[in-house]
Amino acid sequence: MSTKQVRAQYTQEYKLEAVRQVKAGQSIAVVAKVLGIPKASLGNWVRQDAKGALSGAGDTPASVTAEQMELARLRAENARLRMERDIAKKAAAYFAQDTLRGTPGFTK
Repeated sequence: MSTKQVRAQYTQEYKLEAVRQVKAGQSIAVVAKVLGIPKASLGNWVRQDAKGALSGAGDTPASVTAEQMELARLRAENARLRMERDIAKKAAAYFAQDTLRGTPGFTK
C-alpha cells in the first residue's frame, strides 16, 4: 500500500507575500518556518523574483484573502518576537550567572 505524496501548490499572491517578508529583512529560514513552506521553495521564489520571473506567472491563481495575508504577517511577527524573547532570556541568564560568580559560596 503506497501513499503518494501530493505537492503543495501556492497562489501567486502567497508567493509574493512570502518574498516581500524576506525583502523586508526576515531570513528565508524564519519566513519558511512561520509560513510552513520548504526553505528551498522560498529560496527559489526569491531568486525568481530577483530575475523578474515570479510576478509574470500566467496561471490563474486563486486570490489570497485579507485574513490569510494578516495571518501570515502575524505569524512572521510572532516568530520575530519569540526570537527576541529568547535572546533576552539568554542575556538575562548570562548576566545572572556573572552576578552569581561574585557571591561567596558559589562553586562551579
